[in-house]
Amino acid sequence: MSLMNNLSTSMISSSSSAFLAPTSFNSSRTQNVSVPLQSLRIVKCITTPQEQQTAYKTKVSCNANIAKLQAGYLFPEAARRRAAHLLKYPNAQVISLGIGDTTEPIPDVITSAMAKRSHALSTLEGYSGYGAEQGEKALRVALASTFYGNLGIEEEDIFVSDGAKCDTARLQTRHLFMFALVMSGLGGWVSYKTSFCLSKFCYSVQAYVDSSVIMGQTGHFQKDVERFTNIEYMRCTPENGFFPDLSNVARTDIIFFCSPNNPTGAAATREQLTRLVQFEKDNGSIIVYDSAYACICQMKTHVLSLKFLEQKRLQLKQLPLTSTVLFALALMARLIFSQAGGLACLSPEGLEAMQEVIGFYKENTKIIVETFNSIGFEVYGGQNAPYVWVHFPGRNSWDVFSEILEKTHIVTTPGSGFGPGGEGFIRVSAFGHRENVLEACRRFKQLYN
Repeated sequence: MSLMNNLSTSMISSSSSAFLAPTSFNSSRTQNVSVPLQSLRIVKCITTPQEQQTAYKTKVSCNANIAKLQAGYLFPEAARRRAAHLLKYPNAQVISLGIGDTTEPIPDVITSAMAKRSHALSTLEGYSGYGAEQGEKALRVALASTFYGNLGIEEEDIFVSDGAKCDTARLQTRHLFMFALVMSGLGGWVSYKTSFCLSKFCYSVQAYVDSSVIMGQTGHFQKDVERFTNIEYMRCTPENGFFPDLSNVARTDIIFFCSPNNPTGAAATREQLTRLVQFEKDNGSIIVYDSAYACICQMKTHVLSLKFLEQKRLQLKQLPLTSTVLFALALMARLIFSQAGGLACLSPEGLEAMQEVIGFYKENTKIIVETFNSIGFEVYGGQNAPYVWVHFPGRNSWDVFSEILEKTHIVTTPGSGFGPGGEGFIRVSAFGHRENVLEACRRFKQLYN
């Protein structure tokens, strides 16, 4: 009992008693209890440092190569600047001709097929679980017959994947530290100096480089020259037709080749393709061909030769895990209803509908090219890809981007974002609603006339 009384008294004496109402309960006994002063204790509350609160830390290290990636990836950085511009000019009518994102609706013949296949999954007869890992057979057969005809490419040579960016990394996983890459993109190629060698144009899709960095194939980024070590950048310029001198290119194992090119819009000629294939054969290399804009190309000489396709097929057969002929849909191609849309694209009605949409973007491109030509700019591309590559000699690409955004409220893409060969250029996308393209061209003329 004395213990309880001591605890009770200690509790009252060490805290505010204002919340305790007067009571007569057991009052006589409580009043007779004496509490020694030396039994009182003062309790202090302190904050435990964060590191002491952590009960568990993993000992699994992160991929150190990720730290090599550069902050300010091209399109997020452009989006950040666009957002800052809107804060400054909240009422501005901003027109985006930057990122190459389509704006016009997908033809009904395609979406209807996707909707029908999607609805079928809700029925007992139409439901299916996992599809074929290489893509549905009907789609692969249609791809082979539509794009390759009698060139010897069969449906078993085609693998429907979820996109080229993912496959870029997968290819390096398959041949880690065993091969070289040649990536043709904007204006130069690159070659690694280690056991893994990479070659690419100085202009290229950033994912090609970043996937190589993450896989540990490069050294660190050198800010003074804006390049990763262990990569040799081979410039492709208007003077050499945006195609490198292959006699100066070190041996490479894998060639990433993009034509028609993003962002320059340049398309390789048959003679250039022939030299590339010979370079490939001489070095025992493999070509990975990025032909995302082939359906826009107007150059008949750009159609790949039989030898080129035969060589490509033989090489890809050696890489069963990565032998991909990619067919791009807006949605993940591995989804069943997406592949149904892909199959509809390859029907006569689908091909005709797609050509109508392509024709719309080609007309946009023509309007943009004519605009910049009329105000005295040197313009490249615009015929074989939906991009216009505009030259601003001696100027910093990001400065031009900022000038156009500030004075016209138009978002473009700085050329240097694609690689060092793009400095002094901007890319203007033809993906846009017609009224926006016309208004943008009016503003371009007003600024630079």
